[in-house]
Amino acid sequence: MPEPVVEPELLARAVRHLAPTLPLLTQLGERFAAAGHELALVGGPVRDAFLGRLSPDLDFTTSARPDEIEQVLRGWAEHTWDVGRAYGTIGARRDATTVEVTTYRADAYDAASRKPVVAFGDNLADDLVRRDFTVNAMALRLPQAEFVDPHDGLTDLAKQLLRTPHTPEVSFSDDPLRMMRAARFVSQLGMGVAPEVAEAMSEMAGRLRIVSAERVRDELSKLLLGAQPRAGLEVLVDSGMADIVLPELPALQLEVDEHHRHKDVYEHSLMVLEQAIDLEDPPGAEGQDVVVGPDLVLRLAALLHDIGKPATRRFEPGGGVSFHHHEVVGAKLTRARLRALRYDKETVRDVSRLVELHLRFHGYGTGEWTDSAVRRYITDAGPLLGRLHKLTRSDSTTRNRRKAARLAATYDELEQRIGRLREQEELAAVRPELDGHEIGQLLGIAPGPVLGRAYKHLLAVRLDQGPIGQDAAEAELRRWWAQQPESG
Repeated sequence: MPEPVVEPELLARAVRHLAPTLPLLTQLGERFAAAGHELALVGGPVRDAFLGRLSPDLDFTTSARPDEIEQVLRGWAEHTWDVGRAYGTIGARRDATTVEVTTYRADAYDAASRKPVVAFGDNLADDLVRRDFTVNAMALRLPQAEFVDPHDGLTDLAKQLLRTPHTPEVSFSDDPLRMMRAARFVSQLGMGVAPEVAEAMSEMAGRLRIVSAERVRDELSKLLLGAQPRAGLEVLVDSGMADIVLPELPALQLEVDEHHRHKDVYEHSLMVLEQAIDLEDPPGAEGQDVVVGPDLVLRLAALLHDIGKPATRRFEPGGGVSFHHHEVVGAKLTRARLRALRYDKETVRDVSRLVELHLRFHGYGTGEWTDSAVRRYITDAGPLLGRLHKLTRSDSTTRNRRKAARLAATYDELEQRIGRLREQEELAAVRPELDGHEIGQLLGIAPGPVLGRAYKHLLAVRLDQGPIGQDAAEAELRRWWAQQPESG
């Protein structure tokens, strides 16, 4: 194993990385010092400087109180906001740079509270000891740019190790969400969890119940959008946190995949997630079905696509196992879980729809679908078709190379048919040949449920037969209308 990067090299890297922002840092530090206040760059921006990563925002901590922070920033910032005032935070923007300045503080949770109780502090040392992990408890005093690392975070960063400045029990009691943040950093930064931290997470996982669903959701999303979400999810499951925030995931460990080629459905689901990520398109990619990564909807669908299996498992005669309609059950469970986590309506709708559709391709066989069935596949997926392509391909995790090649070739052929039909029929905006107004005029009926049924019938004809022209559509509508009770 290579030796960790020594501290001087890390320091040199951080200085090089911060060079473009040093004038701004110095300027802000001088403004606060002139007003009699301390200021330090802290947390993620300092950590990311040592990692050579770009940090989108600059976070500062100060001895100044919120009103005093606003006074110092007045005249320097083009715009300020105080939505975080209750927590001691004032935000500001100057040119393209966004900063957040927060009063020295110590967060603590009441035993039954969902929100942190904020107590303002008066020195940097007390502020740093109450931060989540040592790698985020490093600071740069300004304007002199003095590096402060009382908890040896730089060494932990070199070792890629997550430790807490205080004891893990105190840290996680102050804010239980920090346990999920550890899993997120495993995903984002490729770090490992110190043994004492892992032990405390397992013992205190139940504390996550007092954290709001919105905060849990945000951490889960950041974890899934990281570079190594599988590793972060494994931390959630192994610690017991997933039992609290995403119980459908560990439940999959009890189920045997129907193909008997994976350890369990849990392992299969993580593999599908990894394969879906590999299929995401790079930034700048163009095309009708492009899915630029990282894509939260695709990753959630890949992770959750089989959560209906535990409820639908059946042992068949002869030793087989079936999971009939698990995609339908899974879509309902997905919808319920994402709603409980307070995801937005569009995300809930799209992820649950992908879960519902993920088995549709397997009815394609070796290409027996009619053009009508292909049209329905396209229209049922709608704008999710690109994600459905990637999810379906990712779900083929068989180790049988010949079978895998056959499935891939079959899906290639389906995509080619989709491309041909799209070119011929503009299926992205498929409509009947007659619109609602024309249907109403032809049949002499007003808008309402009957007209809606007529429209749906013509749409079904359009999907089954393709474009048939207005005259044929009118003839079909008259034929259909003659069979309806309302026509008499």
